[in-house]
Amino acid sequence: MTDAIFLTGASTGIGRATALRLASRGIVVYAGVRSEADADGLRAEGGERIRPLLVEVTDPHSIDHARAVIAGARDTRLAGIVNNAGIAVAGPLELLPAAALRRQFEVNFFAPLAIVQAFLPLLRATRGRIVNVSSIGGKFAAPFVGAYASSKFALEAASDALRIELRPAGIAVVLVEPGGVKTPIWSRSSAASAHIYDDAPPELRAAYAEMLGNMQRIAANLDKNGIDAERVAIAIERGLFAKFPRARYLVGGDARLRLAVARLPDGIRDAIVARTVGARRPKPAKA
Repeated sequence: MTDAIFLTGASTGIGRATALRLASRGIVVYAGVRSEADADGLRAEGGERIRPLLVEVTDPHSIDHARAVIAGARDTRLAGIVNNAGIAVAGPLELLPAAALRRQFEVNFFAPLAIVQAFLPLLRATRGRIVNVSSIGGKFAAPFVGAYASSKFALEAASDALRIELRPAGIAVVLVEPGGVKTPIWSRSSAASAHIYDDAPPELRAAYAEMLGNMQRIAANLDKNGIDAERVAIAIERGLFAKFPRARYLVGGDARLRLAVARLPDGIRDAIVARTVGARRPKPAKA
């Protein structure tokens, strides 16, 4: 039987690069995509080893259908799952609607856990792997991406717990933590956050204008100079098939830099971040 991987978020970016890389080495990839057009494009490029599935990761019925398809396949054995699908909700936490915050966690945290729970019976039978695609944002919470970072912090915590809980079953749990990557996630996030910001009261827009402008320039630079998705795909492949996988694979020079800043004493860390985004303390009130 051929080894197979179930991968979410395969339509674009890291997921697409991972699907194509794994298929090129002979792995069957059950690739979770959002549309038939995405499925057709991925299949055309990756060949018969790509088996697209329309998956909505926040829908339990969609997850159950994907599991049933994979469990019913007679020619493959499930070697692992890759929780890659994710969204980024950006903006000042003061302005983010509760629905946007919940959506952030539904996709980035609750969905991966639901997929793990659904697929664990299959993984127990094969001693397969779980790879959760996190972010350096799971270690370093920058201003204006607090919602996204919070969801990744939560995913990191759950993965740490799962890694020990599933050790007796022989199931390794791996985190992949990229820094800035050339993917569509941040351009989609910028469009959504701009709408939230435009709807805010004028006094709040003014309060955040300078810092947001600085963060947008930093984000644009990261997007322009970010690493290729293929580099993250290589780390995912290692997490899936290395004989002795690491608990974490940090990917990208900026990820290492931000991790170093995150480990500094809080006062020093905050001073560095505040200076970077232009978060100045208010002047003392006059007596």
